Amino acid sequence: MSIRFGLLALLESGPRYGSQLRADFEARTGATWPLNIVQVYTTLGRLERDGLIVPEGGGDAKQQLYAITSEGRAQLAEWYARPVDRTQPSREELSIKLAMAIGSPGVDIPAIIQAQRPHTLGAMQDYTRRGPARSPPSRSRATTSPGCSSLNSSSSPPRPRPAGSTTARRA
Repeated sequence: MSIRFGLLALLESGPRYGSQLRADFEARTGATWPLNIVQVYTTLGRLERDGLIVPEGGGDAKQQLYAITSEGRAQLAEWYARPVDRTQPSREELSIKLAMAIGSPGVDIPAIIQAQRPHTLGAMQDYTRRGPARSPPSRSRATTSPGCSSLNSSSSPPRPRPAGSTTARRA
């Protein structure tokens, strides 16, 4: 799903060629998610079929400029507003969403984070309930940290540990 919306996010700032979209996607994501050019053109074909983008100007598919439609903008806005489902982690869609949002004008990044907050907290609580035997050690340790409660509130920082706390701080 992230490739689809990542390309829409890039097209929101103006028409681009497929090769430009590939390079811009990789630049925006810090090359953590390399794209094959075939993925780009396959996704562009689906986006066009679904009415979310339109080709601009003449030329063949590889020399075609693509532009986002109003329906594409609407679906992109819905994607930015919708929290990432953490029950089936994918290629870290939240990271891709935030990377795309940072470079996109008019996207309310704090709203994206606020929408994600309760879902992330819920996933962390699920990991805690399962216990360390079934959770990866790094996640189970993180979910039992006193600082995790601060995810429930955007305005309050993690609470300081009480004096004499027996929990050792890990670096």
